[in-house]
Amino acid sequence: MTQPLGRSSVPAGSLIGAAAPDRTGIVHLGLGNFHRAHGAVYTAQAMAAAGGDWGIRGFAHSSDRVVAPMRAQDNVYSILQLTEGGTRAGVVDVHRGTGVAAQDPEAVVAAIADPAHRIVSLTVSEVGYTRDPATGRLALDRPDVAADLAGGATPRTAMGMIARGLERRAASGEPLAVVSCDNLQSNGDVTRAVVEEFLGEAGAGDDVLSFVSSSVSFPNGMVDRIVPKTTDEHSRRVADLLGVTDRCPVPAEDFSMWVLEDDFVGGRPAWDLAGVTFSTEIEAYEMVKLRLLNGSHSLIAYLGILCGAPTIDAAWGQDFVREAVLGGIAHDYLPTFTPPTGFDCDAYVSELDARWRNPLIGHATTQVGSDGSVKLLQRIPDAALFHLRQGRMPHHLALCTAAWLACVAPPSGFAPDPLSERIAEPARERLAATVDGAVTVHDHVRRVMAGGFFPEALAERDDFTARVAELLTTITRDGVRAAAADVAASR
Repeated sequence: MTQPLGRSSVPAGSLIGAAAPDRTGIVHLGLGNFHRAHGAVYTAQAMAAAGGDWGIRGFAHSSDRVVAPMRAQDNVYSILQLTEGGTRAGVVDVHRGTGVAAQDPEAVVAAIADPAHRIVSLTVSEVGYTRDPATGRLALDRPDVAADLAGGATPRTAMGMIARGLERRAASGEPLAVVSCDNLQSNGDVTRAVVEEFLGEAGAGDDVLSFVSSSVSFPNGMVDRIVPKTTDEHSRRVADLLGVTDRCPVPAEDFSMWVLEDDFVGGRPAWDLAGVTFSTEIEAYEMVKLRLLNGSHSLIAYLGILCGAPTIDAAWGQDFVREAVLGGIAHDYLPTFTPPTGFDCDAYVSELDARWRNPLIGHATTQVGSDGSVKLLQRIPDAALFHLRQGRMPHHLALCTAAWLACVAPPSGFAPDPLSERIAEPARERLAATVDGAVTVHDHVRRVMAGGFFPEALAERDDFTARVAELLTTITRDGVRAAAADVAASR
C-alpha cells in the first residue's frame, strides 16, 4: 500500500526543478494537463536556476476535477514522461493556491488585480478566447460574453475575467504581462485585441484603456508538448516508479518546446535558463507548429477516426495516413512559410514521426479531432489560399476538410466510424442545421463553406469547394483510403 503524495512525502530526488516559495507571482487560468506539464515545469526549472517569487496561483475554468485532488495533496503532482524506451516520473511543486474560476470569479479578478502578480498565463484552448470564428472579433452574440459585458464583477469567460482584473489593476498602475499558451497564430496579439474590445464594449474609462495600452504586455509565443488524458494506468505507473499514490498525475511525452517574445513589463522567471527560446521570429515558429504539427495532427486524427484508429500512434501506423500527412507537409504546408533562421525542418519532421509513433502516449484521435470548427481556421485557410492564388490545388488541405466533415457533419446516408461520436465539436448542431436539406454532396459542402465556418476568401473559391466535395464523395462511397489514394495520385 503506497502512501498518498503530498509535500511531506515527495520521494527523495524526484523533484523537478525547485519548489516555489509561498509568495505567488503568476496567475494561471486553465489547470489542465498541458499547463501542469509545460508552463509549470519550465517555471520550476527557472526557479531552480535563478530563484524568484514565481509561485503559481492556478484556476481551473469550471470543474474541480483537477483542483480537488491537487488540494488534497498540497498542490503537488507528478509528471509521467512516456518515451519509446520506457517511463520515468518526477514531481512538480510550484502551485501555491488553486481554485475554480466559475465558482469564484471574484477570486480570479482579485488575483489579476493584485500587484504582487506580474504574469497572467492562459491555457484555455482556442474556444476560450470567445471570438467569432469567421471575423476573429469578440463574439458579442454569445450568451456568456453578453452576460459578462452586462454583469460587471462576476464574469464567466476567461477574457472577461482578465478584462475586469485589468480594469481594477489600473488603479495601482502596476505593470503586468498576459501570456497566451494556446495554439493561436499571434496568440498575444489575439488576446490583446479581444481584451481591449471587451473593455471598449464594457465602457471602460480612458484611464483603464491607457493603462492596458502602456503597462500591460501581451507577448506572442509558441508552445509544444503532447499531453494525453490521464488514465488509471498512468496512476499505477507513478505508484510503481515513485512509491506514492498520485490522484492527478500528468502523462506527457519527453519533448517540450516554448518560444516567446521577451516582452514582460513586470519581469519574468529565468525561463531562458530552463530551455525557453526567446526570439523575434515568433511568427515563423508559429508556422512550424500550427502547420507542420497542428495541421498534420488534425489530418492524422480525422483519417484515423474514419478508419477506426482510436489513438494517434495507431493511425500513424496506417501507411495511407503516413503518406497523406507527409505529402501534406511537403506539398501543402512547407511552401507556405519561411522557417526560423537556422531551423532544420527535415530534423523537425523526423522528430514528429518519432512523437506520433510513440505507443505509450495513447493520444486519442477524438481528443485531437475535437473543436475542429475552431482549430481548422488556424490550420487550413491561409495555407490553402496561398496555393489557390498561385493556381495550385492544396489537395491534402481539401482532404483534411473533407475528412472533418465526414466525421462531424456527414452527408445524408453516410455513417462514419462510431469513434466520431466522441469528438467534442461545439459547432455540431449548427453544422447539422446548415446542411439540412442538402440534395448533393457538393451542395452539402457548399453550404458549409458559405455558412460562416471558413473565411469568405476561401468560401468564394469554388475550385476548393469542388475538390472537398469530390473527396467527401469518395470517402462516403469508397472509403477514406480511396480518398487518400486520390490525393496521392493528384500530386
